[in-house]
Amino acid sequence: MVKTATMTDSYRMLLERNKLFRNISLGSVEHILKGCQVIALKSGATLLDVGQKNTSLYLVLDGELRVYLNGRGLPVHAVLGSGECIGELSLIDGGNSAALVMAAQDTRMLKVPHELVWSMVDNSNGIARNLLSILAGRIRNDNLLQVTTTEPSLEFEASANIDMLTGLHNKNWMSEAFHRMAQRCERNGVPLFLLVADIDRFKDFNDRYGHLAGDRVLKGVAQIMAANLRPHDLLVYLGGDKFAVLFPERSLDLAMKMAERLREVVAAPVLRIGRMGAPDAANTTNATQEEHVTVSLGVSAALSGDTLDSVLAAADGALQQAKLDGRNLVKMAKTHN
Repeated sequence: MVKTATMTDSYRMLLERNKLFRNISLGSVEHILKGCQVIALKSGATLLDVGQKNTSLYLVLDGELRVYLNGRGLPVHAVLGSGECIGELSLIDGGNSAALVMAAQDTRMLKVPHELVWSMVDNSNGIARNLLSILAGRIRNDNLLQVTTTEPSLEFEASANIDMLTGLHNKNWMSEAFHRMAQRCERNGVPLFLLVADIDRFKDFNDRYGHLAGDRVLKGVAQIMAANLRPHDLLVYLGGDKFAVLFPERSLDLAMKMAERLREVVAAPVLRIGRMGAPDAANTTNATQEEHVTVSLGVSAALSGDTLDSVLAAADGALQQAKLDGRNLVKMAKTHN
């Protein structure tokens, strides 16, 4: 959704919080801002993609964006909320976007075309200084990330920790992430949960339509789950037809509601899974089959002293019970300590 910017009190307050307008009177550039648009992005929608031509600076009014370097497969590079900017690098060098930028929740932004950004810079030395400060901060943070990371390169990390089919982290990465997240949850006094999701009757898809169709199902489910999780929820592909999510939640009841919501969003759409095998003699066209896909889920709480293997085993036991009880269900694991 796009609408022309109008300077209401609430809109002015949100803009005044933006780093671009720090210590700046909006009155000096209000006539320029009237040429900009407010855009609304739904949670999970893409703002910029790798290699995409970008000709605007985006000022986040409210909501949250996630930035991924070189695509969705790699870990989150930055989280941008109210008061932040995105698109300043392409403003300076005129190049294409080097990152994938997605909405982590419903987000509103002011879209400022590059020519209007330069008009504001010409109009205000303060805006020029703020823009330089934003760029310097971005470069400083990127350099710090390169210095402090233990991996020799993002490409190496991707090959070791990313599943190339689904674009998700794999179990190899999950082992280290589990320890970090468990420690963080313990410090914050928030319980940690793990759910395991298994695609129902996945072998039937492969047998009926072939492994390429099965791969499409896997990628489709991965995309649906990724789009419906929060930024701090960690989604992992375990292999075969299984996924796992590590997530903090305030209570067991809320953890079960989160898992139930995930089950529902996977079951809602119809997935196009491609060709129905080889054409027969009477019909030489390759039909496209559409199927509803469901998942069964098991949920387990990570207790003090638990290992990833013990929590996974408990969640997997609950998952098997969901399968036995009819599939497309969520089950909570029994206490495993």
